[in-house]
Amino acid sequence: MRHNKAVNHLGRKSGHRKALLANMASSLIIKKRINTTEAKAKALKPYVEPLVTKAKDDSTHSRRVVFSYLKDKEATAELFRTIAPKVADRPGGYLRILHTGFRQGDGGEMVLLEFVDFNEAALAAPKEAKKATRRSRKAAPKAAEAPKAEAAPEAPAAEAAPAAEE
Repeated sequence: MRHNKAVNHLGRKSGHRKALLANMASSLIIKKRINTTEAKAKALKPYVEPLVTKAKDDSTHSRRVVFSYLKDKEATAELFRTIAPKVADRPGGYLRILHTGFRQGDGGEMVLLEFVDFNEAALAAPKEAKKATRRSRKAAPKAAEAPKAEAAPEAPAAEAAPAAEE
């Protein structure tokens, strides 16, 4: 039983796990999305989201706290300059996990971990899809029934004509 074991150790010692999460968080902040395994993404999400919340308050203390987790100056600067202002009005839920399938070699579940507000393709696609949809589906069957109604009266007339010839 795994009672009171909330942390996924990812098969690593604590130092290795902290370094892994710091490196993955830095890559995620710089690139805005990364492709990784589901277990690592689920471990990284609670690691990064408090850092983004901390970055909303741009103070020296906040920068030092975030830098102590990330250990990367460029990632810290990117988080405070571009990410924090864009998610300033969002109360949480900065990351999204999208399942992409299974890895070829060992069948591991692969996911795409990305910032919600930085996926322009996903934000723009629903707007275009709504414009292309029809108002109702009832219009198409009525148009299909209309030719059948016209063809029905012609069929008895065609049958009556050969009978008159006989």
